[in-house]
Amino acid sequence: MSLDHLDFDAYSPSRRRFLQGASLGALAAATGALSLPHVARASSDLLAGKDGLTLLGDRPLNAETPAHLLDDAITPTARHFIRNNGATPENRDAETWTLTIDGEVETPLTLSIADLRSRFEIVTRALVIECGGNGRAYFDPPASGNQWTVGAVGCSNWTGVRLRDVLMAAGVKPSAVYTGHFGSDTHLSGDPSKDTISRGVPIEKALHEDNLIAFAMNGEDLHPENGAPLRLVIPGWPGSVSHKWVTRIWVRDQVHDGEKMGGSSYRLPNRPVAPGEEVAREDFVIMERMPVKSVVTHPMDGAETGREIEVRGHAWSGDRWVKRVDISTDFGATWTMAELDAPVNSGAWQNWRARIVLPVAGYYEVWARATDSAGDMQPFAVAWNPRGYGNNMMHRVALRAA
Repeated sequence: MSLDHLDFDAYSPSRRRFLQGASLGALAAATGALSLPHVARASSDLLAGKDGLTLLGDRPLNAETPAHLLDDAITPTARHFIRNNGATPENRDAETWTLTIDGEVETPLTLSIADLRSRFEIVTRALVIECGGNGRAYFDPPASGNQWTVGAVGCSNWTGVRLRDVLMAAGVKPSAVYTGHFGSDTHLSGDPSKDTISRGVPIEKALHEDNLIAFAMNGEDLHPENGAPLRLVIPGWPGSVSHKWVTRIWVRDQVHDGEKMGGSSYRLPNRPVAPGEEVAREDFVIMERMPVKSVVTHPMDGAETGREIEVRGHAWSGDRWVKRVDISTDFGATWTMAELDAPVNSGAWQNWRARIVLPVAGYYEVWARATDSAGDMQPFAVAWNPRGYGNNMMHRVALRAA
């Protein structure tokens, strides 16, 4: 995408205020104006047990986390985003909950949570879940769907059993190609015959050791809106495959064709397309691994700071690892390499930090750019796609140094 499609004004309220000055106001007008969606702090009854999330919609319930509230190395349950496709199930009794594994397996299984705990090794792993549409708000022309900015991501500690272990116990047949995931959330129409969402992954991905069937989050029972009492956690791929309130995993001999597997749902064009271009249904391919990305969690966007500050955040890249993060405070003219931690385990994000000294008082932007183990680097801008998936453009926060 050319710079003509970048909207420097859209990234933060502080930047919008700053660009009201004559010179940068002209720049903002020249680059166009993308209006971010109306968002509001959710009432306590909608988001009980959550802290500071921004409500994008209540039917279905969707809420993201402001970047500065993602500063923890491990995302607290209260600050983990919510992405729902239907209505939260009313019956979430862990004592009676069962999970069925069937299809292309030698021995179909129906397991209670107690069975999972007693029959399989229990593991805890820090794993990233990110909505495939995270960053959608910055596409121009706008893409349909929830207008996420950067906060539809989190890296919590998940406890459960390996999906691989359960599938192997059922005896995956050589004919297995794909999984299909089903949950107990209900369609917004109220029609019990309709699935809200039913996605899956290739069997090779399903058998990766990082994937969990999770029953706990950060040492406690799952939050109701994060999938209690049982969910899948499949890191590195769009969060839509990490099915919440999971009740069935159907092992299939073909690519799964469940709800939101076809059309343009969680799919990308098979070629670069111009902004606003129509794309034929047959020219979409399934979105798989998420791209390399980073987020600045400190300082807060719009902060007033001194001239010497610590900048910090996180970086991740699908099912790869990140090898470096660079920071710029002069609009990309120069870059400083940040200190980057190794992931605590595969599937986790990596924490980074850098000390910077700003030359004089004034307005600055902190840009973060991650590079992953395959050499892929975050771009300044991303190619447009009709559904607004996979936006991994550099995160930028504004600050004013006293």
